[in-house]
Amino acid sequence: MAQQEVSETLFVDRYTLGLVGPDQEWAGTVADGGTIETYTPPACWGPMITPEFRGGHEVTRPIRVENAEVGDAVALKIREVEVTSMATSTGSMREREGAFGDDPFVDHRCPECGTEWPASVVDGVGEDAIRCAECGANASAFGFEYGFTVAFDEDHTVGITMDDERATELAEDAETLMDIPENARQHPILLYAPSEMPGTLGRLRPFVGNVGTTPSIELPDSHNAGDFGQFLIGADHEWGLESEAELEARTDGHMDISEVRAGATLLCPVKIDGAGVYVGDLHANQGDGELSLHTTDVSGIVRMDVEVIEGLELDGPILLPNEEDLPFISKPYTDEERETGRELADSHGVAIEEDMGPIQVIGSGATINDATQNAFDRASDLLGMGEGEVRARCTFTGGVQVGRLPGVVQLDVLAPMDVLEDRAIAHLVAEQYGL
Repeated sequence: MAQQEVSETLFVDRYTLGLVGPDQEWAGTVADGGTIETYTPPACWGPMITPEFRGGHEVTRPIRVENAEVGDAVALKIREVEVTSMATSTGSMREREGAFGDDPFVDHRCPECGTEWPASVVDGVGEDAIRCAECGANASAFGFEYGFTVAFDEDHTVGITMDDERATELAEDAETLMDIPENARQHPILLYAPSEMPGTLGRLRPFVGNVGTTPSIELPDSHNAGDFGQFLIGADHEWGLESEAELEARTDGHMDISEVRAGATLLCPVKIDGAGVYVGDLHANQGDGELSLHTTDVSGIVRMDVEVIEGLELDGPILLPNEEDLPFISKPYTDEERETGRELADSHGVAIEEDMGPIQVIGSGATINDATQNAFDRASDLLGMGEGEVRARCTFTGGVQVGRLPGVVQLDVLAPMDVLEDRAIAHLVAEQYGL
């Protein structure tokens, strides 16, 4: 990937065909301290039903960050997530036998003529609408086990699910209502017009489901995580991996953590020179765990500032969520709590460690238990503590939350600020929480 002119503000509206890796074409170069703005198409459902895609998302081309080198970290300060879709469809998925080889998200083929990653056309609405351009057969690898269509209010504060008649009407204007960007190549999932669960009201709070830095090997974008990445081990396609060890090249961009929203800061590992920041998989809302494996995919604008943290070698992301998104036990201490703590410490003759800051270490793995162990390992490396101390601190001042089933977690802990200072991230934590 060739180096490009450095921009203080870089706008990106070009996308990959479902892959992230060192060989993807750069979108451009943003200054260290600059701003990235992306116009991001929906995922997962659109790319999932579009057989040309090699992965389950449509993310931006990678963005080179000035000064970012392997062994550094990049802080992404998310300033705005603006939804531009007015409706979408989602639900629990079912796979269509014959439309893929080892992995329905990756190695697509037409079930009739056998063309691999066939070009496709839209014919009408409903689950038979995506047709192979070669033979006319239904070429999509996915349908709904249980699905619904949801329309949003103008301010994107709530959404309500549609009945069959209205879902079909929305499907007939799917491209416009979902605001599919001009350079995107997916078919809008609104075409499927599912209509179960009509009349259900849901609160909206948008976030970014797949954001981070480029892994050191090429991966399907939806599989840049320790849980989805398991499907690559032993797979008989171009992106198959021989062992779990090869999956360590991932950067865990695909987190589906609903706290990765406007106001949060995300620290990401740099595993290729230039970092290769990418953005995708915007969601209008989601409950913890993403229990259907999918939620409300939308188009939108993401704006974030970028800062290189030299020499901070990370294996995976660290999240600094909005303070209101932190669990009660791991929020920063109030002045009143500090004063009470000092009095208690004095009464017992111990020194109080009151300069603490909240962080969330992201872990991923085949299961929630594996993901939690991965988070323990990453926290131990970051904080220079044994696992026993990490577990103790997380029990007393933190905990573990489920980002996505089957295997993405947030490990909460109040960490000593002097340790965070040594890791060159104390200023980010202090800025985030007004410490």
